[in-house]
Amino acid sequence: MLLGIRVVAPLFLLMALGYGMRRLGLADLDFFNKLNSLIFKVFLPVMLFNSVYTSDFSAAFQPRLVLLAVGLVSATFALSSVLNYVLVKDPARRGVIIQGECRTNYVLFGIPVAISLFGADQVGITAVLIAFVVPLFNLYSTIVLEMNRGSKVPVGKVLLAIATNPLIDATLIAFLFMAVGLRLPGVIETAVTDVSSVATPLAIIVLGGTFRFSRVGHNRAALAVVVAAKLVLLPLIFVGSAALLGLRGVELGAFLAMSASPTAVSSFPMAQQMGGDGELAGQVVVMTTAFSMVTLFVWVTCLSGLGLL
Repeated sequence: MLLGIRVVAPLFLLMALGYGMRRLGLADLDFFNKLNSLIFKVFLPVMLFNSVYTSDFSAAFQPRLVLLAVGLVSATFALSSVLNYVLVKDPARRGVIIQGECRTNYVLFGIPVAISLFGADQVGITAVLIAFVVPLFNLYSTIVLEMNRGSKVPVGKVLLAIATNPLIDATLIAFLFMAVGLRLPGVIETAVTDVSSVATPLAIIVLGGTFRFSRVGHNRAALAVVVAAKLVLLPLIFVGSAALLGLRGVELGAFLAMSASPTAVSSFPMAQQMGGDGELAGQVVVMTTAFSMVTLFVWVTCLSGLGLL
């Protein structure tokens, strides 16, 4: 429980700051919406570039774990897309729900969970998986949101949206840097690190600034489904599959953090910028974050009791 509180409590303090700024008249919705666009186009791409650029693949790269993670992420997005295509009629809400169920805040939760469970010297596997899985989350989310804009979308338009998505472009550039062994000058590396460190806190403040409690009841049914799918069903699929394949300890813990973490904060600005239901997307982040304090505790307790962690 302390693990969940340590990771989640700072997020709620930042949300409260954004909410308080709007209530006190220090910033209005128009300001937060413009800032959200800036976060999506500048701050988050820099953060993703830095997370891949600074990863040490040589130390902890395990192809079987990467392939398993990629396969599970792909399968869950496909399953959620099929089910929600049948169950959800509003395309703008459908894309947000699929993203909310499948897209995990692995960047923010993966390393802290790994350190808390196994120690700072055991985070290599988690860091490497972040470099592969987070770009995949962005790719599939772009496809899902673009295909659920409300009309029939040509394949060419979807491909164009993928090619011009700043999060995907930043990740590809980072992999290109790694492939050719290109390094940034020290001064630029420092600036990139500084900008990337601002991205998530700023996105959470904006989320708090645009959050409206009065609208939660309107989305109550959708939120209940997404929270259950994200924090119970998804970890069951990921951790169950990994355990059946013989993963234990830090390897299984990496898949637990990947799946049991709440919906990614970056899903909110992406949904808002790509024609999805931004209000629902923000509420999904808040609710999955709140309930993850309890579900993460339950998952760690159960897996430890079974001797798997």
